[in-house]
Amino acid sequence: MAQIGFIGLGRMGLPMLRNLVAAGHAVRAFDIAEAARVEAREAGAAIVATGQEVAGEAEYLISMVPTGRHVLEIHTGPDGTLARLPDGALLIDCSTIAVAEARALHAAGRARGIAVLDAPVSGGVMGAQAGTLTFMVGGEGADLDRARPVLQAMGRNVFHAGTAGNGQAAKVCNNLLAGISMIAVSEAYTLGQRLGLDPATMRDIVSTSTGSCHALVNYPPVPGLVPNVPSSREYRNGFAADLMLKDLRLAEQAALETRSSLPLGTLATALYGLFCGGGSGDLDYSAVIRMIEGATSPAARA
Repeated sequence: MAQIGFIGLGRMGLPMLRNLVAAGHAVRAFDIAEAARVEAREAGAAIVATGQEVAGEAEYLISMVPTGRHVLEIHTGPDGTLARLPDGALLIDCSTIAVAEARALHAAGRARGIAVLDAPVSGGVMGAQAGTLTFMVGGEGADLDRARPVLQAMGRNVFHAGTAGNGQAAKVCNNLLAGISMIAVSEAYTLGQRLGLDPATMRDIVSTSTGSCHALVNYPPVPGLVPNVPSSREYRNGFAADLMLKDLRLAEQAALETRSSLPLGTLATALYGLFCGGGSGDLDYSAVIRMIEGATSPAARA
């Protein structure tokens, strides 16, 4: 059993914490939202008043927060956790942030003598709940070996992406593909329906053809094709479109830094910007099909 601190109990963090508790780990947790703290306590975690208290006795400290600014404030600020973590502790940041921000966190950890892993995840809320997340990890291999039992309590796949920041590099590339492909799949489903093709029939055909992809087969934007995915729950409790937009902007930032061309990524960012700007950013990113269809609500779609 490990002593684990956990900061950030949102849609992803709370089910990840539940899986750590279920695996027998002792978890101390903090979130700024009282409702999240209540749920974490009910799940079996000990709740403390600040992030600094979470760090005080942790062998492992995990953070899952919205942005790189939050990550650096929590860990490297004047009252940050790096100043409170015991010697030999391991900091694992599972947030999705810029590669440069992740490398800054690694550097701050080295200055304090604390090992750091950037370990963003893929699998969404459903994967967090089921304990089937994929972790993309940047940092030293020996540190990952030490963290692997903890990560495996929350996920099915743990990949060493390479040196500091490479976990974020893998994540930004993954979500660039996810955002682009969801738009493409939404266009294909919309076109198919207007041509008289039943969405379920289209899914059956394309899933064994060259157009097959995760968004079409496992995470379709059309309601009713797959049970329990966000499109079948009115696009709720999934990976928010606001977060997809954030990640696509991280991809654009990385492209500028590396002088890379992202013609489709830039277009996807613009489309999600329009979608979120219209007030739909809290819906799952698959709800972008509503904009492609020209609808704004389930009633309008009907």
